[in-house]
Amino acid sequence: MTTFDIKQLQTELEHKNPRVILKKALELFDNIAISFSGAEDVVLIDMAVSIRKDIQVFSLDTGRLHPETYRFIEKVRKHYQIDIELLTPDRDVLDSFVKKKGLFSFYEDGHQECCGIRKVEPLKRKLVHLDAWITGQRKDQSLDTRQDIPEVQLDTAFSNAEHQLVKFNPLLNWSSAQVWDYIEAYQVPYNELHEKGFISIGCEPCTRPVLPNQHERAGRWWWESEAKKECGLHAGNLKK
Repeated sequence: MTTFDIKQLQTELEHKNPRVILKKALELFDNIAISFSGAEDVVLIDMAVSIRKDIQVFSLDTGRLHPETYRFIEKVRKHYQIDIELLTPDRDVLDSFVKKKGLFSFYEDGHQECCGIRKVEPLKRKLVHLDAWITGQRKDQSLDTRQDIPEVQLDTAFSNAEHQLVKFNPLLNWSSAQVWDYIEAYQVPYNELHEKGFISIGCEPCTRPVLPNQHERAGRWWWESEAKKECGLHAGNLKK
């Protein structure tokens, strides 16, 4: 798909309902997958299985997730009777990193290196075999890094001259309240950590509950500035 086609598609899908965006994505691409980690992604799975039963779904197993998150992944797999591919870090690279810097270096020198090994590299290995992927990104998740993304885009972070990757963000304009209204209305499975004050959930050492009226991303990498709160999966969001 050319850049011109992407621009046409952006115009066609701008401010459209998530189901419309999902349906178009699944019509255009056979080799497409949903990236699953949080509440938004299960909403996408719930919508997608009614369009295509054999939708590919993958999740990043960093080795540092909460026990509740592992149970959540299994709950989703059983609920929808779908395969969920778990992507894991390169063992040799991870072993070397942990041996050299320990298990909590991110508190001192930032989360980018750890996320690069545990998340970005496994994701890159997966995406090279896909033509498109679907994410649960929403604008209101980050006022600093997610305001300018469109419903569909060329993924500049993971595309190259030989392989152009398209990325769909169907829930872009939904609020957190809309996501949870859908979860309640359609009885969608969710992570039990949400009942303990967690909103945005990542790895256990880098995630904590938020206080009333705090932004949902306040519980992620709380020791770093707001403008750095991307793990690298959506590196194209970061302002240069």
